[in-house]
Amino acid sequence: MSFVPFLTFDGQAEAAITFYADVFGADETQILRYADAPEDEGLPPSDRVMYGHIMTGDHCLMAYDSMPGMEYTPQASVSVNHSEPTAEEGQRIFDRLAEGGTVTMPYGKVFFSPAFGMVVDKFGTSWIIGVPAP
Repeated sequence: MSFVPFLTFDGQAEAAITFYADVFGADETQILRYADAPEDEGLPPSDRVMYGHIMTGDHCLMAYDSMPGMEYTPQASVSVNHSEPTAEEGQRIFDRLAEGGTVTMPYGKVFFSPAFGMVVDKFGTSWIIGVPAP
């Protein structure tokens, strides 16, 4: 069993997916738009992202835009946790996610990890980046 984050955006999903693919070095990226659906599905003919994902090895991060006209609330009370094997690679990813975002806990050594930090990126997604304890 696995749990895969499926992030919701309001017209920014394509930009977020492209950014995350670059930050995490995605092996695969997919984007389907509402306009790509068959007409008989009844979905709005919109360029907004109906489904998108990035893959890094066996790991998946999914995202989409809410349907046009639907109420949207950014990711609230949830964070995407990401572990890296080294503090240096964790720092690189943390710094990229912090570009245009807000650091909520600076990246550094803590009692439970050699490196750990929290940041809300420019798209409103909250991230926890850490290195597992030895």
